[in-house]
Amino acid sequence: MIARSASLLPQSALGHLGWLRGALGATIGIGVAALFTQLLLGANTAGLPWLVAPLGASAVLVFAVPASPLAQPWSVIGGNLISAAIGIGFGLGLGLGSAALAASLAVGTAIAVMIYARCLHPPGGACALLCALGASTQGWDFGHLWPILANVLALSFVGWFYNNLTGHQWPHHVELPKSGNTSAPVGHTRRDIEEVLTDWNEVLDVDVDDLDAFYQALERHVAKRRARPR
Repeated sequence: MIARSASLLPQSALGHLGWLRGALGATIGIGVAALFTQLLLGANTAGLPWLVAPLGASAVLVFAVPASPLAQPWSVIGGNLISAAIGIGFGLGLGLGSAALAASLAVGTAIAVMIYARCLHPPGGACALLCALGASTQGWDFGHLWPILANVLALSFVGWFYNNLTGHQWPHHVELPKSGNTSAPVGHTRRDIEEVLTDWNEVLDVDVDDLDAFYQALERHVAKRRARPR
């Protein structure tokens, strides 16, 4: 709910999370990934893709919403690679005559494995689909994981460098203030937040620690406002 409301707010070009910062980061990230993969492949460039389309979606997450749990390094690297391997496995196993079945099974299995491995990453579903179809119809094999590995490693390196350079700690984490340093009593615990989320039975695109930090900051802000002379 918080993430959904925030996404509706207009963003300026500059500022804490301006659109220009994200757009420039994605431009650099995709460019570096392309050059690095071409350099790594060398003479094999003609036989292997030097950029895969799901990387564009990964770039949106890494540079536009770097605090999202779906945009963290393990999600980007693990989510894409695990899904790609699953896609190729189903594509090779089921063959040309069952391309549609391979694609559907690959995406479903990739989602389950990513959730279990705690690396859920939406572009991973696209990677599974791409690789299942590539293995079913274009002769792709597990050697095609090399350019995908190069892509996600290069993008993650640029994400780490660029996000930290522009004031966004990546990998993202929050440091919660100690209770003794707060100017207002904290009326909740982290477990309270977890239990409410469990009651809702929904997954929000925001980490529990971020919710905790937000609520603590909100309490301090309200306490300061109430303490101001009227």
